Amino acid sequence: MRAKKVDINRWLDRSKRNGERAKRLALLSQLSQVLNSTLDPKEIRRRAMEAATRLMKAEVGSLLLVNEEKHRLYFEVALGERGENLKMISLNLGEGIAGWVAQYGKPLVVNSPEKDCRFFKGVDERTEFKTRNIICVPVRVKEKIIGVLEAINKKGKGKFNQEDLSLLISLADQVAIALDNSRLYQELEEMFFQTAKSLADAIEKRDPHTGGHTQRVTRYSQAISKYLPLTHLEKKWVKITSVLHDIGKIGIEDYILKKPEPLSPKEFEIIKRHSKMGAEIIEHIRPLREIIPGVKYHHEQVDGKGYPDGLKGEDIPILAKIVAVADTYDAMTTDRPYRKAMDKKIAIDELKRCSGTQLDGEVVKAFIHAYQNGEI
Repeated sequence: MRAKKVDINRWLDRSKRNGERAKRLALLSQLSQVLNSTLDPKEIRRRAMEAATRLMKAEVGSLLLVNEEKHRLYFEVALGERGENLKMISLNLGEGIAGWVAQYGKPLVVNSPEKDCRFFKGVDERTEFKTRNIICVPVRVKEKIIGVLEAINKKGKGKFNQEDLSLLISLADQVAIALDNSRLYQELEEMFFQTAKSLADAIEKRDPHTGGHTQRVTRYSQAISKYLPLTHLEKKWVKITSVLHDIGKIGIEDYILKKPEPLSPKEFEIIKRHSKMGAEIIEHIRPLREIIPGVKYHHEQVDGKGYPDGLKGEDIPILAKIVAVADTYDAMTTDRPYRKAMDKKIAIDELKRCSGTQLDGEVVKAFIHAYQNGEI
């Protein structure tokens, strides 16, 4: 009877361990999906740390990235009580547990770091943090080590084991995939932006009176966006919209664009077509459809007296409102053949005067905040 009781206890213990492992595998799957649901590198790194901390049931998690030029390893992100301290520390390749893993590409579980000659006490000394134990694995992209994922201090004074190591290696593989996808996306996005910028520059060269206009409007628009409740993606659309806001001028005759005197009423009606033509051009580029409203309506006014459709107030898209303020300020503060540039302070006063009638009040406030902070 006693032997049978022992067997039942063993079975219950094994069943409990299997249940715990199943839960952790489910958590790993969930965390992997979360990691790969964004292409923002900063967000990926933050999520990686949250994932490592939760999966390992640790006090602190860190992602250390390799800087090849300096041959150093940087604490890119860290979570936990000492997270902000850890973020500022760097190691030489080969220095400390993390440096060793980065250099040799082998995972480590160290439950008695004070007895391990590879352990670097300097991190603990600088952060006033006591490392009891550490688990550390390389992050590889196509056999190249780009960083190290680690968890420090198992909660409940426990120790890291081989099961922990297996799970953290799997998580590191997912982190590597997410980071590499993000890198590829960033490269494509940069190439796309540079192409758009080159196109805008080529169009601008046709108008000798507005040199640098696109670059300035883009800079002003991005500064404005910092002071508005926009998402990271919306801020990207602001950047691209401002670069391409005048793309429709490609369809305007040179004699109008290059005219050194003020335009006649008939010529002004022709130049007004550029916003609608710009929208029609962009309509054929599927990834740019989000910016069509910004390009088409950046000459609308909140009182309904703008063009091309006479939209009012909230009917005007936020992208268009931002570019409108940036565009108006640049037009006032740059020289034209028929008038000199307006003083910046006078131009700011003019923006305030037009706030709520021609220009959106909240966007004008954001512009003034950026201006006062030296960003414009």
